[in-house]
Amino acid sequence: MARSRTTARMLLLAGLLASLLEGPIATPALSAEGAGKGFVSREGTGFVLDGKPFRVAGVNNHYLAFGSREEVTRVLDDAVAMGANVVRTFIQPVIGSPDGSVPTIWNWKSEADASDLGTRGAYVMSWDKAAGRVAFNDGPDGLARMDFVLDEARRRDLKLIVALVDFWGYTGGAQQMSAWHGSRDKYMFFGASPETRRDYRDWATHVLTHVNAINGKAYRDDPTVMAWELANEPDIHPLPNLVAWVREMSGHVKSVDPAHLVATGHANMAVPFADLEPDTVDFGTWHGYASYAKMTHSDFDALIRRNCRFAEERGKPILLEEFGVPRSDPGQADAYKTWLATIAASPACPGWVVWRLVSKQDSGRYPEDAHDKFDVRNDGGSTWDVLKDAAAAAGEASRRRADATAR
Repeated sequence: MARSRTTARMLLLAGLLASLLEGPIATPALSAEGAGKGFVSREGTGFVLDGKPFRVAGVNNHYLAFGSREEVTRVLDDAVAMGANVVRTFIQPVIGSPDGSVPTIWNWKSEADASDLGTRGAYVMSWDKAAGRVAFNDGPDGLARMDFVLDEARRRDLKLIVALVDFWGYTGGAQQMSAWHGSRDKYMFFGASPETRRDYRDWATHVLTHVNAINGKAYRDDPTVMAWELANEPDIHPLPNLVAWVREMSGHVKSVDPAHLVATGHANMAVPFADLEPDTVDFGTWHGYASYAKMTHSDFDALIRRNCRFAEERGKPILLEEFGVPRSDPGQADAYKTWLATIAASPACPGWVVWRLVSKQDSGRYPEDAHDKFDVRNDGGSTWDVLKDAAAAAGEASRRRADATAR
């Protein structure tokens, strides 16, 4: 249903007030000494794993939560082949209701390849109209898919950065959660509405306490997870709404799971790092695409340096966790080489996570990313070699710093 501007403002004020009155008590982040064995923690502007520096060399993949088991293992195997130590993904999809009584805002029955959002009926959340509340799907077409991802990542000694939901509506995400309550507003309703905030808290609690059916480990007890992100790119407007939502939800996640790092997953290009303010946010994130921003490669390199300096000022790590150069750019490999060298030279910027690693689909084809052209493949090309070399250098840097600390 349409909402007037006055109603929207009232909703925002009500949401901000409720978050102040009802938000959970903030739980301080664990120090490196307080984290359990195998858990990544933060120490100053860096990450630590079992008392040793941990430099992130990572890849994104958006379809792990709904791809077939074969598609998942191909991606994880290619991550290992690249020398990556971190994979970032999102928990999805979100629908209206399985029986169609609550509309789904996207094509959740698509038979396209997984990379092209062919989820083939998989979903993790829906709306139970009769009960008037969110319903969770832990079955084989639901959260059991993430059980498999986590267990296979563990077998390969990979860490995962996991966004609890996608803000965008490509597979439902926060936009579908707003639609459950009759809103088509893209930017404000989700962060301000008491209903969506309640649903999000319930979902976060469910995920964190969910027990993996494969290995019997609750997600909050699983060191395979490097960090939880509140959402992929929670582009909540206006800024006070975002900060209030981040404060409430990061505090909630920490209250249920104090063992893991928490970040927001925000892109932080328009208003940089306002979401870093709460103590319950352990590190900053940003997403940057020079071609989208109409920046030169050297301009983007300067932006990396600026954000590394900002990390030093704030005393928290800031991770470039999404970035890409189109395959059509003849300077793709050189740009990656320059940017990753800049990150490697800054202790305050603890690594990188490139967008996006894709592997062969069950159709036998690599995805055709004709629009963005940011796909990274295990094809032995110059870009693959640059990423592989940078991942090896990150591992070597971690070892050198560990040896220096030991001395």
